[in-house]
Amino acid sequence: MIDFLVIGGGIAGISAAARLSALGSVCVLEQEDALGYHASGRSAAMFEENYGSPSTCALSRASAEHHISNGYLTARGLMLLGKTSDKSDFDAACKELVMHPMTRSEAADMVPILDMDKIRMVAFHESARDLDADRLLQDFAKRARQNGAELRTRQTVTAITKTPAGWVVQANGTDCMARMILNAAGAWADQVAALAGIAPIGITPLRRSMARIPAPGELDVSGWPMIMGPREDWYAKPDAGKLLISPAEEDPQQPHDAWADDMVLAEGIARYEDHVTVPVTRLEHSWAGLRSFAPDRNLVLGHDAKDDSFIWVAGQGGYGMQTAPAASQWIADLVAGTPSELDETTRTALDPRRFS
Repeated sequence: MIDFLVIGGGIAGISAAARLSALGSVCVLEQEDALGYHASGRSAAMFEENYGSPSTCALSRASAEHHISNGYLTARGLMLLGKTSDKSDFDAACKELVMHPMTRSEAADMVPILDMDKIRMVAFHESARDLDADRLLQDFAKRARQNGAELRTRQTVTAITKTPAGWVVQANGTDCMARMILNAAGAWADQVAALAGIAPIGITPLRRSMARIPAPGELDVSGWPMIMGPREDWYAKPDAGKLLISPAEEDPQQPHDAWADDMVLAEGIARYEDHVTVPVTRLEHSWAGLRSFAPDRNLVLGHDAKDDSFIWVAGQGGYGMQTAPAASQWIADLVAGTPSELDETTRTALDPRRFS
């Protein structure tokens, strides 16, 4: 019997596995061919510590030192664009994201394709940074393996049974016995809970589509910031010499291998084009991911209300990468019974027992 069986090989499950591998034996079961296949592999890969609910921001701030000391972050910056009709939304977004006014000429110097005949307000901050999501995931996986954890891919969990000794999890016709289960199944988290006889929380997968386009006007976009509208209904971000554009939609979905909705993508691209002078003439690639949220949009991290041997590591939404260091440390602190650096208000907001 192993100590910790983690269901789900995205950043939530792998980071938790890495932390727990110092406390006992660990096995991770991932249903896809590779770790980080779904939401973790389709992240926009930004670190923005003012983005999300108060508890999410607290996790991001607590994760910052891990990201910085390991060299996962590089400079990017975030620019907010608004028209005259956007005034109230623009002011609210500036306050939420702690952004500061920028002159329109400064913005045009930074991003020369901006249409200054339409854009009337600009705000900026430089603390938003690119995050090396793949290296973060792989480093946690390496740490888990070095501590003896077994990371298994192509493992479809079909049954979960509670016994007096612990849990029996069946995957691909083979039984695995564990003292504790960690439910890090992303969009499938409620389904895993139901298999285990645990009450679902109401995790809702929301689709977000993305397109990659050639660099506008063949310009060097490497130094451009991420740009977005004040209602977060589109954003664009440089990526490997290209530009990523998203409509930033949140359309409820059933758990599945998501793909981009062409009409939704077109609408988001049109909103982007309404702020720039260079139209989009070609998409190089498009895709989508499922960002899974709890009803209150806080992460769900901790012991189930009815069974302490079932631990939720779910509801990461779009914040899984930037919060992973602190979220996984909180899980390890819970299991080990050690003090946490997270404040009581944050711990309460993350506690799965809030839904009981």
